[in-house]
Amino acid sequence: MRVVLVGPPGCGKGTQAELLVQRLGLRYIGTGDILREAIRAGTAMGQRVKPLMDRGLLVPDSEVNEVVAELFRGEGRPEKFVTDGYPRTYSQAVAFDAMLTQQFLALDAVINLTIGDDEVVRRISGRRCCSNKGCAVCYNVYYRQSKVAARCDKCGSPLMLRDDDQEETVRRRLGEFHKTTNALLAYYRQRHLLREVAATDPVETIYTNIVNAIKQPA
Repeated sequence: MRVVLVGPPGCGKGTQAELLVQRLGLRYIGTGDILREAIRAGTAMGQRVKPLMDRGLLVPDSEVNEVVAELFRGEGRPEKFVTDGYPRTYSQAVAFDAMLTQQFLALDAVINLTIGDDEVVRRISGRRCCSNKGCAVCYNVYYRQSKVAARCDKCGSPLMLRDDDQEETVRRRLGEFHKTTNALLAYYRQRHLLREVAATDPVETIYTNIVNAIKQPA
């Protein structure tokens, strides 16, 4: 099974991807995590993309495509996977399809998780993440609070509001997301791969709807 999850930041793609990995044995591909790790490690790519991510802007397609291509062309390439946040643009989708074709792989479904912008802002601006880079556990002031206010349950370090979780940055990210998503969704709709699932239901309901959607015939 090879699945792409599409949706704005804060829609729950990461949570659903984790469930798909745990329950269906898929390989997780999260380009956001890969890019943030590059920033933490201070790599050349990390230095190039940090100013963009800090401002809530999208990383250039060429950089993201390079990260994904390296993964699939290397040893131990994923045969069954779920992607979180990739492809994000029409050109990324075309590049991803071309690369998968070279690897004799094909997608089974593209799941679009739908949610309103105001709810996205509420979810993301409420996040508080551990300041300990070796921990990085995140909580939320609305629905997943830490046991001790402003302290990480795991390591006790202070919690912080990340720069890219500020409301102004989130709304900028949403604007960038909407600019690029229509063409992406149209591309996958034309290929009869697109399925839409509401992202405002309980987590388990969303998971069940995703699995049912994947099983739908093209």
